[in-house]
Amino acid sequence: MRTSRFTPEQILAALRQAEGGTSVADVTRKLGITETFVYRWKTQYAGLDVGELRERKSLREENAKLRQVVADLVLDTTILKDALGKTW
Repeated sequence: MRTSRFTPEQILAALRQAEGGTSVADVTRKLGITETFVYRWKTQYAGLDVGELRERKSLREENAKLRQVVADLVLDTTILKDALGKTW
């Protein structure tokens, strides 16, 4: 999974600058990104502080790990059922 090259602090600082009166074009020029990033961040992270953003990220990572564990267990169960169902 691709990671962001910006920290949660940087994302929230950019959003605060855009909300505080700095034009979005100036913010994007400073960070070297397109305006699409700022608007996408605004929809995803509006109203969050840094702690909530970090917690959200850690929960997403944990959820991805748990999904992988479940997928592995389902695969193991399927393999075992196929092996036991065959007659030798």
